Amino acid sequence: MAVLVIRHRVQRYDTWKAIFDEDATSRHALGSRRERVFRDDADADEVLIYLEWDDDERAHLFAQSDNLRDAMVRSGVADRPDVWILKEADRRPFS
Repeated sequence: MAVLVIRHRVQRYDTWKAIFDEDATSRHALGSRRERVFRDDADADEVLIYLEWDDDERAHLFAQSDNLRDAMVRSGVADRPDVWILKEADRRPFS
């Protein structure tokens, strides 16, 4: 499993969120299995997206896809996004 994390600022959250939701089927078809969206408490137009993928290669393909770039343009991403693809290094239960 891989996790794709994207951080960016948007012009209007509601506009961005509508396009993000429209593209859910495309992300799921490419292997996205779980999605979470976070907004900065002090700046609601600062967004962090957490996407779990079934494998690393598909996460990389999506992160580099024209579909993602087009969605960012259409949705009003206002800065250069930060993108990370992460692999879990350790997991421990709380005692």
